[in-house]
Amino acid sequence: MTDRPERPEHRDRLNRGPGRLKAVCVMDPAVADQVLPEELRRRLSALVELAPDQMTPPPPGKFPTAFAEAEILISGWGCPRLTADVLACAPRLRAVLHAAGSVKSLVSEAVWERGIVVSSAADANAGPVVSYTLALITLAARRTLSLAAGYEAGWPAFGSRSGADGSTVGIVGASRIGRGVLAGLRRSDAGHRLLLSDPYVTDEEARLLGAERVELAELCRRSAVVSVHAPLLPETTGLLDARMLGLIPDGGVLINTARGAIVDTEALTRACASGRLEAYLDVTDPEPLPSGHPLLSMPNVLVTPHIAGAQGREVRRLGQYAVAEAERWVAGEPLLGEVTRQALAHLA
Repeated sequence: MTDRPERPEHRDRLNRGPGRLKAVCVMDPAVADQVLPEELRRRLSALVELAPDQMTPPPPGKFPTAFAEAEILISGWGCPRLTADVLACAPRLRAVLHAAGSVKSLVSEAVWERGIVVSSAADANAGPVVSYTLALITLAARRTLSLAAGYEAGWPAFGSRSGADGSTVGIVGASRIGRGVLAGLRRSDAGHRLLLSDPYVTDEEARLLGAERVELAELCRRSAVVSVHAPLLPETTGLLDARMLGLIPDGGVLINTARGAIVDTEALTRACASGRLEAYLDVTDPEPLPSGHPLLSMPNVLVTPHIAGAQGREVRRLGQYAVAEAERWVAGEPLLGEVTRQALAHLA
């Protein structure tokens, strides 16, 4: 049950009965079959009238007739930005259910002005990122890259390999992923001391998350591992600059699975080139890094091509989430992944 007022459009749809609602999917065909495999398409087709050409993203300004009739858009990677011109081709559109993470590159002001409901499957994408980050923290706490680079020169003494448990881990940003990482670290038996820096979190909220809330500078000074989970906003662009990176103790590690531009790439390159820091980067600025960039060849840096999120069969979770949201929307129930205009300003 919910205490939200029922939306008028929900009443209209329910009175019309099933089978008359029309939906269209617009996403890159290279991922469409993974996001919406046959069983999910059947489930969606049982709920709405699904356009037969839903898997082909049309060129700008040339949307199929089905788009003009659709009330529901299942979007994904490859869907064009929903500008006023695009939305003019979809006069009946009422809901955008994004079978991927961030909707910042998808949603324009015209979407809010039309009163279109927006949902994101970011919650479904968060789980793989959390798991990936926890794995990187395990590697980082053991100084894996530096020890691997020195393998041929001889095994390090046992004492130099110890101390992974109980290290201080600083989490930058209490996003859904940042909170998930904190929860995972609490469940582990490694005994990490946890710090959190987020201007929108109180001391009490941080305590409930199992962390001590501190300012960013203090987090950098005290953390052996700094993991970035803030959204990319004007105020977070370049947040980890030369000054902040310089506060991380020698031998410290930076992990970034959020957005590349939160970290000053030139400053990080200098810190890693000196051997002072290790870095595990799933995102960079620019992305991808140009061929021959110094970070790509440093033995104390691991750069991966933005793979922390859902990959392979995991991508199906995004389609499952979007189809479940369609079922909720048709039934007039609240959307679990609803994104509002106000919330979008603070989301990734």
